[in-house]
Amino acid sequence: MSVIISLISKSLNLSAKNVESTVKLIDEGATIPFISRYRKEATGGLDEVQISKIKDLNEKFLELEKRKEFILKSISEQEKLTPDLEKQISESWDSTELEDIYLPFKPKRQTRAEKARKKGLEGLAKWLMSQQSGSVSSKASEFINEEVKDEEDALQGARDIIAEWVNEDANTRQIVRNIFSREAVITSKVISGKEEEGEKYADYFDFSAPLARCPSHRILAIRRGESEGFLRVSISVDEDKCLDRLVPRYAKNNTEAADHVEDAVVDAYKRLLKPSIETEFAALSKEKADESAISVFADNLRQLLLAPPLGQQRILGIDPGYRTGCKLVCLDQQGNLLHNETIYPHPPQNEYSKAGNKVVKLVSTYKIDAIAIGNGTASRETERFITNLRYEKEVKVFVVSESGASVYSASKIAREEFPNYDVTVRGAVSIGRRLSDPLSELVKIDPKSIGVGQYQHDVDQNKLKKALDQTVESCVNLVGVNLNTASKHLLTYVSGLGDTLAQNIIDYRSENGPFRSRSELKKVPRLGPKAFEQSAGFLRIPDSTNPLDNSAVHPESYPIVEKMAKDLNTSVKELINNKPLIDSIEIDRYKTDSVGEETLTDILLELEKPGRDPRSKVQLLEFDPNIRTINDLKEGMILPGIVTNITNFGCFVDVGIKENGLVHISEMANHFISNPGEVVSLHQHLNVKVLSVDLQRKRIQLSLKGVD
Repeated sequence: MSVIISLISKSLNLSAKNVESTVKLIDEGATIPFISRYRKEATGGLDEVQISKIKDLNEKFLELEKRKEFILKSISEQEKLTPDLEKQISESWDSTELEDIYLPFKPKRQTRAEKARKKGLEGLAKWLMSQQSGSVSSKASEFINEEVKDEEDALQGARDIIAEWVNEDANTRQIVRNIFSREAVITSKVISGKEEEGEKYADYFDFSAPLARCPSHRILAIRRGESEGFLRVSISVDEDKCLDRLVPRYAKNNTEAADHVEDAVVDAYKRLLKPSIETEFAALSKEKADESAISVFADNLRQLLLAPPLGQQRILGIDPGYRTGCKLVCLDQQGNLLHNETIYPHPPQNEYSKAGNKVVKLVSTYKIDAIAIGNGTASRETERFITNLRYEKEVKVFVVSESGASVYSASKIAREEFPNYDVTVRGAVSIGRRLSDPLSELVKIDPKSIGVGQYQHDVDQNKLKKALDQTVESCVNLVGVNLNTASKHLLTYVSGLGDTLAQNIIDYRSENGPFRSRSELKKVPRLGPKAFEQSAGFLRIPDSTNPLDNSAVHPESYPIVEKMAKDLNTSVKELINNKPLIDSIEIDRYKTDSVGEETLTDILLELEKPGRDPRSKVQLLEFDPNIRTINDLKEGMILPGIVTNITNFGCFVDVGIKENGLVHISEMANHFISNPGEVVSLHQHLNVKVLSVDLQRKRIQLSLKGVD
């Protein structure tokens, strides 16, 4: 077993055998969804989160291994690599420790110490460090030359060299680091003259808090204020406490030389150590804040992507507006655009009757089952207008989040789908399709544009993209994809496919018609055995002659199901959905070296409800009809609402007006909670109490306490 496997196992408290098997599968090109779903015997049933952590740690340690090779080579080329040093580097698996070890050997720019060395003052520095009782002035005079003008110049150079030694000592750095870890305080002050321009950062104009307890959203807000030029930020500890720990390590007696050593230590702390460790902790706190914000974003995105779908119904999508009118689109069960036009029921045109007749006629003509209204400008007015109309049959009306619809409507994807229509039509289509199948529609939009995170532009963009792409991939494969109707963008996220194979599938489908079986996938150009293995279980073919092609049973397990059916003297088709027959199967009879109880249990569950959609059913929400604007709100009101966004400090709730209200984390429960996700979920329907209304700043404070 490799050292890296052992480190991952210890770090995550997982079996080394399972970690090793997981890493091997990842190295062989297996995806996280595939491993968690179809290789449970190998991993011991690890879930996607655990497998993802294994993957990340493996990559981190492999990068560290490369860094160690570089450091060893660098020190070796300097002819300074001793056996002890080589052992120390080889056995280190902490990046901070490793860089501390390397620091004295790191090629330097022209530092003050380096200049002093070139003047020949290292000998004086060593003499001072020995702290002998001789005359410092007399010793310093021995080092005066053309480049060293006098004794003070010599002593200053020697102190600069000592300061660098202190700064580069790994134990010294760790002492300061430990103090920062326990006691560091982050402070922000407004830059003079920027008070009015940076008013939105007023909470941080004179802010101070222990760094270890400062919430991630505050860290990100402060850093944004700093980058925009409104705040001056520092991270500091008690200077005297640090020096009280450091000076005795170097100044060992009461000699004159020891006084110079003490001066060098103080200089080392103020000029080198403190700025270095402060920068380190600034980066570390930002990294932790990024991770927290990215985690919230990924959780929100997952909930949004797995929002309940209405299913294949005929939908009227409406992108509401005042002056420019409401754009209407009629969609068939597959989301294809049948008709579009614009109505003007609101000011300034006020064509209420004409618009109403048009909507009723469209609902009748195109046999509309449901109406989806975007939740942007004029949403509530449009909802009231639509619900007051009388239709020939029952038509359900839903208000749908339109976040990111404008981004989609102007994108290359939308232009390819609707080259002959403008952005308003494309936006309305996106709103309608979101009601039918949120997942299929939202995968077309850059996750950052969906609007369900905090400070998404301030966090590490590479880490954010990786986390969000992984979230989309997880959701797509959890739900499964209809091979014959899925768009290229949906297929791209299927395990093992990607952009090129997704396009090849679309091209094959266009040339040859619908896929008749999963095995036909092997005919798609460049879709080899590995891609088939990774993707097949997540692709569904409802009309296939083999009913297992419309289930999550992997083709590699078809022989097992066929044997089960044969042993029961029935067909696979008759076995599916037949609970009494399925319950009679003794799974021990079908175990092999590679197929164990976990896989067999999954197969039986899938046979019981093949292709089951894990998403819940869509629900209607009715806002309080008496609340139309922020002016209608009063303290103490209890109102129905829907959660639109979740952050580390609380959640935002739509109560049916333009402005969303905030439920602060302290107002979510009568007991302490560390994460709003413990109490609420995205798009959850709930009742909230109005705590306060700030009409001037258009801010609404809400509470869940004492509300049923």
